[in-house]
Amino acid sequence: RVVRYGIGLLDHLGIQQAAVMGLSLGGAFGLWMAACYPERVERAVLIGTVRPGWAYAEDSSFWEERDTYEGWQKRNAHYWRADFQGWLDFFFHQVCSEPHSTKLIDDFISWAQETTPEILISTVINADLMPAIASIEDAAMQVQCPVLLIHGTDDRIADFAVARRLVELRPDFQMLQMEDSGHAPHGHDPVRVNEAISHFLGSSRPQRQTWQRAQARRGPRALFISSPIGLGHVQRDLAIARELRRLVPDLEIDWLAQPPVTRVLEQAGERVHPMSPLLASESAHWEEEAGEHRLHCFHAFREMDEILLANFMIFLDVVRATPYDLWIGDEAWEVDHYLHENPELKTAPYVFMTDFLGWLPMDQSPDSREAILTADYNAEMIKQVTRYSRVRDRALYIGDFDDLVPERFGPDLPFIPEWAPEHFTAVGYVTPFDPDDYADTSALRARLGYDPDLPLIMYAVGGTTAGRPLLNKAIDAWPLVQREIPGARCVVVAGPRIDPERLARQDGMEVTGYVHNLYEHLAAADLAVVQGGLSTTMELTVNRRPFIYFPLKDHCEQVYHVAHRLDRYHAGRRLDFQAATTASLAAEMLSLFGSDTSGYRPLPPGGAGRAAALIAELL
Repeated sequence: RVVRYGIGLLDHLGIQQAAVMGLSLGGAFGLWMAACYPERVERAVLIGTVRPGWAYAEDSSFWEERDTYEGWQKRNAHYWRADFQGWLDFFFHQVCSEPHSTKLIDDFISWAQETTPEILISTVINADLMPAIASIEDAAMQVQCPVLLIHGTDDRIADFAVARRLVELRPDFQMLQMEDSGHAPHGHDPVRVNEAISHFLGSSRPQRQTWQRAQARRGPRALFISSPIGLGHVQRDLAIARELRRLVPDLEIDWLAQPPVTRVLEQAGERVHPMSPLLASESAHWEEEAGEHRLHCFHAFREMDEILLANFMIFLDVVRATPYDLWIGDEAWEVDHYLHENPELKTAPYVFMTDFLGWLPMDQSPDSREAILTADYNAEMIKQVTRYSRVRDRALYIGDFDDLVPERFGPDLPFIPEWAPEHFTAVGYVTPFDPDDYADTSALRARLGYDPDLPLIMYAVGGTTAGRPLLNKAIDAWPLVQREIPGARCVVVAGPRIDPERLARQDGMEVTGYVHNLYEHLAAADLAVVQGGLSTTMELTVNRRPFIYFPLKDHCEQVYHVAHRLDRYHAGRRLDFQAATTASLAAEMLSLFGSDTSGYRPLPPGGAGRAAALIAELL
C-alpha cells in the first residue's frame, strides 16, 4: 500500500520517473517500489534498510503484559499506552547510538510525538502494509536501476548484515559502509552522506568553472567567512583584513557572508562572493528565536543545526570552485564543526577566530537539562580539537586569556582559562579603529554633525528586534533626563531590523535606523544606553565612554562572558531590564552622565595587527 501511495503521488504530480530515497523501513519500501515499478524509479538511495518483519507484530510478545519492561521489551502495546514517552526515549537512543546525539534524539522524539500510541499500534498490526513481494532479497533481484546502500556498522535497528547480504546478491549495488555509525547516519554525519548522495544522483548545479594555472595566478587568495550574528564581527574582520593587506599587498579576499554583514562589506568596498546569496539566513533564525529583551542563545544555536549544515555545503561548493590559499572563519561555527567531523575535506590552511569559548547553562542546577546539554556540546568540541588539532592552522582568541570566565566547560571537563592557552593564541581585543582618533570629542562631534557644545546621549540595541523593549523604556525615561540636563540631545539607533517609525518620539530626540560605523557616534557621546553585546560595550570601553548595559535575558554570552570581561575592565554599569523602571533608569543615567572613566582598564592596542601577523605566516 505504501508503495502504491508513492506511485499515486508521482501520478498526481505528473512525474514519470524519479529518484527514490528511503530510511529504515522506508528503505525496504524504496526497494519494493524499484522492483515493482522499474519504469518509475530512476535511482534508489536506501539508508539503514530494515527487514519489514521487524516493523510488524510477528509474535505474541508485542501483546504480552508485564509488571516491568526492560530494554526491547518496551516494544509492547501495553507499554506504549502506559509510557509512550519512555518508549520514544529508549527507541531513539537506539537509533542514535553515536555519542553527542542529543539534538538528533530530541528532534526524533519531537517528530514522533506528533502521533499517538494507538496510531503506532495500528501500523504494527496492519497486514495491508506488507508488500506483495515476500522478502527484500527477492525484491533486490528484480531491481533494474542503480542503487546506493548507506548503512552504519553500529546500526542497532537494522543489522548491518542486511546491507551486506544485499550487495552479495547484487554486486552492482553501490554501498557506503559507515564505520561506527548508527541507524541514522545522515543525522549525525550529514556531510558525508550528502556528499555520497550528491555524487550518486549527480549534482544539479551547473558545473561551469574557470580555472587558472597555479603559476599564472597573480597573488594569494583568501576566503573570509564572517559571522552574521552581530555586526561587531565584520568590523573587526575588516580591521584584520586591512592589516593583512598591509603585510601581503597582493592578497585578494573574497567574503562569504550574508545580510546585514554584506551591507557593511559593500560600503567598505569589499568583494562579496557571488554564492553568498545562497546561504541560509542565520540572523533571521536568531530573530525568530528572540523575544521581549530575551534571547536564549544556546537554544537558538542548538536549533540552527540545519542552517549550519546547509551553509557548510555552500562553503564546500565555494572552495571547490576556487583554489583559495587560505580560509579564515570568524566564529564560522559550521565550517569549524564540519571540518573537524570531516578533516579530509580540508584543502587549504584554515584560521578560526572567536571571542567566546564555552557554553554555560542559564539554569545552574547541576542536574538541569540545560547543564547536561551545554556540557555535552563543550565536550564534543574539546574531543574534536584534541583529536584533529591539525584542522586549525591558527586558532585565535579575540581578547586576553584573563577575559575568559573562570568556569569549567562542565562537570569533569577542563577549566576554561587553563584549556584555552593550549589550543588558542590570544591576540588581544580587536577594534576597527584607533582610539586616539576619537580622543578629541569636540572635533569628532563637529565632523559627525553634532553640536560640540550640547550634551549627547545615545541609545543603541544591536541587530535584533529583541532590543525594542529596551529602546521603548529608555525613550520613556528621556523626558526625566532632559529635565535635569537642559539642551541635551538624544539619538536613538534602531539598527538594521527595528523600524524607526514604530518608536515613539520625544522633544530633543532623533530616531534613526542603521548607522554605518556606529562606534564613531558612540565615541562622541557623553553617555550610552546599550544591550550587553561584546562589540558595542568594548568599543565604548576602549573610547572611555560612560555607559549602561542590559544583558539580554537567558543570553549566556552576554550574562556571563561579556559581563565578566567588562567587570575586568571596570567598565560600564550593568542593569537588569526586568527590574529597571522608567524612573530608576533615568536616575541611573543622571548619576552616570559625564562620569569619570579614568578607572577603566586600558586596552592594549594592536590586536588587529597581531592577528594579521599570525595569519600572514600561513601565506
